[in-house]
Amino acid sequence: MSSDPLICSNDTLRVSVLSEALPYIQRFAGRRLVVKYGGAAMVNEELREAVFRDLALLRSVGMQPIVVHGGGPEINQWLTRLAIEPRFEDGLRVTDAPTMDVVEMVLVGRVNKQIVNGLNRVGGLAVGLSGSDAQLVLARPYGDGSRGLLGEVAAVNPAVIEPLLEAGYIPVISSVAADQVGQAHNINADTVAGELAAALQAEKLILLTDTPGILRDRHDPSSLIRQLTLASARALIAEGMVQGGMTPKTECCIRALAQGVSAAHIVDGRVPHALLLEVFSKAGIGTMVVGSQRALEE
Repeated sequence: MSSDPLICSNDTLRVSVLSEALPYIQRFAGRRLVVKYGGAAMVNEELREAVFRDLALLRSVGMQPIVVHGGGPEINQWLTRLAIEPRFEDGLRVTDAPTMDVVEMVLVGRVNKQIVNGLNRVGGLAVGLSGSDAQLVLARPYGDGSRGLLGEVAAVNPAVIEPLLEAGYIPVISSVAADQVGQAHNINADTVAGELAAALQAEKLILLTDTPGILRDRHDPSSLIRQLTLASARALIAEGMVQGGMTPKTECCIRALAQGVSAAHIVDGRVPHALLLEVFSKAGIGTMVVGSQRALEE
């Protein structure tokens, strides 16, 4: 046994972390966690590797993670290469037919398989799907249809995912889905993740973002709100405290909770192993939204 106090201290810290994780591993064994993967965690190699290992570990200790992803930066890169100007309105991509071709090529053909390959490499045993596969997600035009083939979720049928989860696989789902006549639509990945979590009655919905979570002052990272009830989250939106890109993410969490998801988390994906820190530690690192004050106290 080493007598080096530094080594002993480090070993004690590691064991302490594992010990703290044990009740969460036991509590969430067999439960489903829908993870929306995006932002810096998708483009930074170190963060990407950490996410893959976190997901593989969650699966190895008996949880059932499901990954939903977008891929905005790579879509923009390919649009630029093909001399197609990326266009956005109110933060949403205007998706004409040529843009839709690129979206489908990038999300289904490239990004999805990169994630699958990364998870398989670390022992995660992943399977890639799009929302179109087995009509997992049924799309409809977004709003009045003025943004072209931008879509929203009309219905979710997770039957194709159930046997994959029971067999120990990690489903990886791109946010492209077809409508009733088979026309592909581009759907916001946060929205797909939230609706899928509701359909699966997931224990948790986790959105990896490039912010610490919901802030009382969006210019001050130290103003992070660590826990919120559903009613409080709605009030923050009504008061204008939640603004910009955080609004649709918060609304996504609210909708998922209203449909039976136990907890929703907005987590800073720029922190290595953010998933494990949020799921396996008492304090967590982001904002957790739950249905009621009673749920916070449990």
